[in-house]
Amino acid sequence: MNKQTAPAKRSPKKSTPTADAKAPWERENPTADADHVKLSPQAKAAAKRRAKKAGRPYPNLVDNMSAASGSKK
Repeated sequence: MNKQTAPAKRSPKKSTPTADAKAPWERENPTADADHVKLSPQAKAAAKRRAKKAGRPYPNLVDNMSAASGSKK
């Protein structure tokens, strides 16, 4: 039998946000005329890698925001 294993669980490491930063889901929605950021193919690949490393099948909002900002973490 071919038994698949579940992906490894993420570590319970806590991030330390800056003093005045809010989580994306706690912020107000951007205005209609706000600039949008289209992810480049490289940024999409970075978001997918980050999601895979965290054990997710596809990128979430935080992965996409990180890729859009060009974060090297």
